[in-house]
Amino acid sequence: MSLDAVLARIDADLDAALDRLFGLLRLQSVSTDPFFKADVAKAADWLVEDLASLGVSAQAHATPGHPMVLGQAEGAGGPHLLFYGHYDVQPVDPVELWDHDPFAPFLEDRPTGKVIRGRGASDDKGQLMTFVEACRAWTAVHGTLPCRLTFLFEGEEETGSPSLIPFMRAHREALTADLALICDTGMVAPGVPSIASQLRGMVKDEFTLRGPAMDLHSGHYGGPAINPLREISRIIASFHDDTGRVTVPGFYDDAPEIGANLRAAWASCGFDEADYLANAGLTRAHGEPGFSALEQQWARPTLEINGLWGGYQGAGTKTVIPAEAHCKLTCRLVGDMDPEDIRAKVRAHVDAQLRPDLSIDWDLDLDGAPASVMNTDRPEFERARQALTDEWHREAVFVGMGGSIPIAGHFRTELGMDAMLIGFASEDDRIHSPNEKYDLSAFHRGIRSWARVLAALT
Repeated sequence: MSLDAVLARIDADLDAALDRLFGLLRLQSVSTDPFFKADVAKAADWLVEDLASLGVSAQAHATPGHPMVLGQAEGAGGPHLLFYGHYDVQPVDPVELWDHDPFAPFLEDRPTGKVIRGRGASDDKGQLMTFVEACRAWTAVHGTLPCRLTFLFEGEEETGSPSLIPFMRAHREALTADLALICDTGMVAPGVPSIASQLRGMVKDEFTLRGPAMDLHSGHYGGPAINPLREISRIIASFHDDTGRVTVPGFYDDAPEIGANLRAAWASCGFDEADYLANAGLTRAHGEPGFSALEQQWARPTLEINGLWGGYQGAGTKTVIPAEAHCKLTCRLVGDMDPEDIRAKVRAHVDAQLRPDLSIDWDLDLDGAPASVMNTDRPEFERARQALTDEWHREAVFVGMGGSIPIAGHFRTELGMDAMLIGFASEDDRIHSPNEKYDLSAFHRGIRSWARVLAALT
């Protein structure tokens, strides 16, 4: 099938593709807040309709949470590919920090080019639609998709995907394909097309530290009473030494060394450490000594405090010693680190710090996922890398990722499938933050890139 005609169609249809993306971005599909449950369902229905316009048989399947959109098309034969993206988005809070309505998308002119502004523009609606628009162009030019395709669009990714594994097991036959394609990733540097070859895993945990039977008057009990806020601060400080290295016993036992070849490949991948740090308002890396910022992000485990609270939070003062204090934490995992083993080690470390009159309650419902390493020896990976190189006129690279995308591991463990992760987000897209954006060039060239990848794989 002619690729040039498909690419020309993509270029000619860019304005209409942008209008369709804006239609999806206007839907307030915030999966974490029950207030938006109906809006999440509307977004699922919107995608079903859009897939149907391509001749894809699609349906929004109810789950205990938010719908899963499943679409199937026979195409022109060849391999069976599954494409995964998520249509739910993060909350917009703090909304006062947005320069505009988060769900009123628009194009903004910047010195570096036009950007698409709006919640979900980069994570993950804009990325999801790059693939859909590539499929639209194929269908418009050739009357069919280039191969058998299954589409899986999730509405719970931002809430930890509680319905995903049961859905995968219930629809195993429909979902099992030769290869999974995932778009929820980015480029290692501006204009450098990237295929993720490894992802860190994650453990989430949360605990409540309890002291006195009730909040106490600090004048009556200040001194004799143990203060949970003071104690939780001491415990949290014990997680790291002065250099930033985690001090939990056994934490690094299963963390692999970084090979010389991998270090050399990453050193030449186009990553600019100074720009990466400056984008976050930082002047230096503060992690483990002896590792670059890139190595810390892609290949080293971490323990981070994500939330800490307790005591009086209102206006003015209230002179109390609080009865309890709370902490949320996450660990990023690499190599063969086992989530439950790390959870047990962290909890044992905290328990060992408890003093008399303190007790602890751990959250029992939080999840974890191991790290993932992609099978880049498969010939499809080199063909996709060359396709990206052809589009971006810059050698595409295999990279690591600091984030966790559990679906990649689930495809392997639940369906026996390898996954290929290709995305076009930039480090400055402000995903999960106010004023999220997606470069218009990333949207346009992302569509063209997927068209080239589909041609290369079929």
